[in-house]
Amino acid sequence: MSKKIRFGVIGTSKITEWFLNGASKLEDFCLVAVYSRNEEKGGAFAEKYGVTNVFTNLEEMAKSNLIDAVYIASPNAFHKEQSILFLKNKKHVLCEKAFASNSMEVEEMIQTAKENNVLLMEAMKTTHLPNFKVIKENLHRIGKVRRYFGNFCQYSSRYDKYKEGIILNAFKPELSNGALMDIGVYCIHPMVNLFGKPKEIKPNALMLESGVDGEGSVLFKYDNMDALIMYSKIANSYIPSEIQGEKGSITIETMNNFQKVKILLKNGEEEDLTQNQIKDDMYYEVQHFINLIKENKTESSINSYENSKLVMEIMDSVRDKIGLVFPADKNKK
Repeated sequence: MSKKIRFGVIGTSKITEWFLNGASKLEDFCLVAVYSRNEEKGGAFAEKYGVTNVFTNLEEMAKSNLIDAVYIASPNAFHKEQSILFLKNKKHVLCEKAFASNSMEVEEMIQTAKENNVLLMEAMKTTHLPNFKVIKENLHRIGKVRRYFGNFCQYSSRYDKYKEGIILNAFKPELSNGALMDIGVYCIHPMVNLFGKPKEIKPNALMLESGVDGEGSVLFKYDNMDALIMYSKIANSYIPSEIQGEKGSITIETMNNFQKVKILLKNGEEEDLTQNQIKDDMYYEVQHFINLIKENKTESSINSYENSKLVMEIMDSVRDKIGLVFPADKNKK
């Protein structure tokens, strides 16, 4: 298959712009359609990217023969319904993290993808980055791993509005949002990709009056190591993440883009492992997604179904323990 992959996008927010900035660098990528509930807003966004097809009806877009694939960047609460609609119409789906509201929804999405023999992948970009790959390649050098520490605390500009009494999407439980779903997920995905399923989960969180978590931490137990993640939308942190081994450690700056990676060995040796990464780093996940389509594959080996399910099961467990409930959970078995 040598033709370009024709994409539609759902959502006109900043993250969609970041997606397009990265995707547009790929010669096999072609944006042909935009969906927005607001026709004027959708039209302005489409015009900015030279697109003529604007949809305000999702079903019409899903049934259209204009697109091969869709990128979904709507609020988490809509991910399952929108993904399933497009999968049933034989469209490949790249759906933003958090993949859905809960693990039951993820199961439904995966089952629908399998039934329709199309590709479904969670858009967790960090596991596709050169700087994550170099960590995997050098992990053996630090010996037996004893601790994973993932840290992502980023004060949200929307929190200022929240304190003024204006609750924007980021802090709405009805949209399946909050710090864990938006920020904590960046710490959990690399942990699962590297070390698999934890044996025990012990979380803490600060709950906001809107009903979502503003910040939290989780301690995970594995057979021969532990893991700790810290995440926040109401405070900043400036310390790096780290993987600690008996022979040394690997440090990671900025968990949402793995900006800089360094290895520090017990013998005093230090080495900067940082790889050159394209600034518009969503490029890498889109490249992988397009390659899978061209190879007629229906599942990623990096952001696999198993990894996405496990990440969501972990977040379900954390939410159960801290009392973070979404309206979408009412359908859970």
